[in-house]
Amino acid sequence: MPTDHHSNQQEGLTSPYNDAAAVTPSDSTDLSNTTRGVYIGAQGNLKVRMAGSGNDVTFVLDKHELLPIRVVRIFATGTTASNIVALW
Repeated sequence: MPTDHHSNQQEGLTSPYNDAAAVTPSDSTDLSNTTRGVYIGAQGNLKVRMAGSGNDVTFVLDKHELLPIRVVRIFATGTTASNIVALW
């Protein structure tokens, strides 16, 4: 295991991400973790449910975009972007 020289630092919303997972969009299931960011590998629309307000929002994205957003769900219906990675 490599040495983590910053393990004693308090994590915040602007800290580097600690984990990531590929996302399979779903209209009925929330993500396992609320995100601090979402990476989009292939362009298209991304429909999400925001963590704070619970509002559903659709973003129109180019490829290779990183959105610093906190979401609890990424919808299948309304999402055409692909290669989606949740970051937290």
